[in-house]
Amino acid sequence: MPTVLLRGKDGKACLTDFRYVIRGDQSLEKAAILGKGLGQQNKRKALDKTDSHGGGHDGREQRRMVSKLLEEFDVEEQPSTLLETRFPNIKVIESGVKQLKSEEHCVLTEDGSQYIYKQLCLCAGAKPKLVCEGNPYVVGIRDTDSAQEFQKQLTTAKRIMIIGNGGIALELVYEIEGCEVIWAIKDKAIGNTFFDAGAAEFLTSELITEKLEAKIAHKRTRYTTEGRKKEARTTAKASNVGSALGPDWHEGLNLKGTKEFSHKIHIENMCEIKKIYLQEEFINLKKESLILPSDNKSVKTIDKEMWPVYVELTNEKIYGCDLIVSATGVTPNVEPFVLGNNFNLGQDGGLEVDDHMHTSLPDIYAAGDICTASWQPSPVWQQMRLWTQARQMGWYAAKCMAADHLGEPIDMDFSFELFAHVTKFFNYKVVLLGKYNAQDLGSDHELMLRCTKGQEYVKVVMQNGRMMGAVLIGETDLEETFENLILNQMDLSSYGEDLLDPNIDIEDYFD
Repeated sequence: MPTVLLRGKDGKACLTDFRYVIRGDQSLEKAAILGKGLGQQNKRKALDKTDSHGGGHDGREQRRMVSKLLEEFDVEEQPSTLLETRFPNIKVIESGVKQLKSEEHCVLTEDGSQYIYKQLCLCAGAKPKLVCEGNPYVVGIRDTDSAQEFQKQLTTAKRIMIIGNGGIALELVYEIEGCEVIWAIKDKAIGNTFFDAGAAEFLTSELITEKLEAKIAHKRTRYTTEGRKKEARTTAKASNVGSALGPDWHEGLNLKGTKEFSHKIHIENMCEIKKIYLQEEFINLKKESLILPSDNKSVKTIDKEMWPVYVELTNEKIYGCDLIVSATGVTPNVEPFVLGNNFNLGQDGGLEVDDHMHTSLPDIYAAGDICTASWQPSPVWQQMRLWTQARQMGWYAAKCMAADHLGEPIDMDFSFELFAHVTKFFNYKVVLLGKYNAQDLGSDHELMLRCTKGQEYVKVVMQNGRMMGAVLIGETDLEETFENLILNQMDLSSYGEDLLDPNIDIEDYFD
């Protein structure tokens, strides 16, 4: 069935009869992967997006399998035309979605075009939750464009405040140099999404040490449209989201302020933002702010310097700064798809999908941060809005769409058998497996720990003698062995503490 391109009297295009339409912006890496994975059928696929630079990403990956489920990869930026050249059945359209008419199987775009689809996959990702909308001194970092805008603002900053305790906040705090950083978190310890207090303690010491390794210029794939003028986006605006950050997002960015020192970080825990004041309001109210506390000193000293913006925390402390970074999580980017369409939504606001990535509406699929997994998960898997998991969902959604079209059955992808994520925090390799923080295990579990300061931190979660999860920080070389032990649920009761004995090569036990 060929693609028909019609030009109306108003000069606006009407593109009809696509076998697949993939709508993606933040998760375009995944969307492009999905597009390539839909089989070698003679049908064209459309990738529709809102990113001002166009096109989905992925392309020339350099993949390194760490284990069966864990992989690392470097990717590089390329024009979207290369994607269309390499895969002639893919067409990239640069336009935002105005409306989805699910009953008519039609997508209307902001440029006046409409796209009739046989199957549709929504890969629109998520958008950041800003602590304050419309404030010029508040920036949310969720995509590549906002990261570059942040780098630009950081060059003139002497002090910033970071709000949040997730992955982006963790990476920012470590990577920023030459700028005072006040880190406000609502938890007792850093990295609460990923770590327990022990792992947080292990990593916190790295915040006050000099970075020993030089930065490596990682490549990151991003297909871009050519000929478009790049315009700086308003920093506080979260609606026009660009392509997802993905792995190594901070590599290649010069995250340096105006000062000459490396790290100068102060953590305010168990608190959130109470109020934000602009300078004029702060002066009129005759408020007083504090200087950055010195090491081992709890004395509160009034800050005489004037700052563009001030933050009052719920612990009653006030600090002035040049910029506030909002890294408080994301919300599924379901607009404008839900308007006029009867989608089932999860408690987190995502589009509910079943075990074949179907939404509640016919012929519409979803993958990545926009969706909420509503199937009965494996005992050692949970959904987290992480780039690696979105990528896995994209691959699987592609296979499901192709299988449905051909009327063929398809088994659940193996990647959903075990939660597995590899990343890097504070220059340490970090591997998270299964129920790594004993999620949903209740009190009937035990932890086993091994820690060598400055080298490695190993934690395993055990229940009824079986390994249910693990956190591996550093070059432990245990990820593949632990992955297998969690998957096969072998009774490890007889091994006791030998399981983490550094003098015993555990791989020999379970090779």
